[in-house]
Amino acid sequence: MTERKRGQTKAYQNTGFLNSKDARALRILSEYLEPKSRFDHHRVDDTIVFMGSARIKSREAAEEMVRKANTGGKDRERAQMAVKMSVYYEAARELASRLTKWSKELDHEERRFVVCTGGGPGIMEAANRGAAEAQGMNVGLTISIPVEEFDNKYVTRELAFHFHYFFMRKFWFAYLAKAVIVFPGGYGTLDELFELLTLVQTRKMSKPMPIVLFGTEYWREVIDFDALARHGTIDAKDIELMHRTDSVDDAYEWIVRQLAEKALGQPGATL
Repeated sequence: MTERKRGQTKAYQNTGFLNSKDARALRILSEYLEPKSRFDHHRVDDTIVFMGSARIKSREAAEEMVRKANTGGKDRERAQMAVKMSVYYEAARELASRLTKWSKELDHEERRFVVCTGGGPGIMEAANRGAAEAQGMNVGLTISIPVEEFDNKYVTRELAFHFHYFFMRKFWFAYLAKAVIVFPGGYGTLDELFELLTLVQTRKMSKPMPIVLFGTEYWREVIDFDALARHGTIDAKDIELMHRTDSVDDAYEWIVRQLAEKALGQPGATL
């Protein structure tokens, strides 16, 4: 009777091990190496990051909510607020389109200042949509969370990433970014904004990082930066780390000027 040969599995093919707590370091490393491989292959040097609420709707979708809403009550109020907030969707869409057209004129081989978002709906969809309408490649850095998955069809397929670890996703936001535009958003947007501000304020981020806060009324109501300075918890000059505006023209001109002066001659990812 012949003895049956015992099956053998190589460690890097052992899914039980790869998904265990002992292999966590490998999974973290994978979320660095696999995106890096794709960014290098597609010659994406750096990005302009758009942040903002996943809940903000396009003008068309918001107006459809109004048509379907009851004549009174909470549904009507939510629909009317959706229409009001839709101006930010359309602004992000237009700004991403204009910046993409500008960046495409810079270098026909390397891809500079590529629009990058969290790959979800709302402001993220708007920015990816604007970049796609300008026929430019754009990046989506999605995260696995226990909510219904959303398909942002405007993200360039080859540059659509899906992360498990929030901190690795944040790393790729910060590492490639040469400018950040923050539209009205909730907890996630605030988290990302304050982490970037902390890196800039403490000079842990050595590269210039132009940050635009788009939507002065919203940001003035939601965060009182001046109060932080008055109470002495930040310096008055720390408020100047952000450029605040309501104008697509102003945001576009300010970002292009900042990038031309501080980033154009320094391609590539860096902190």
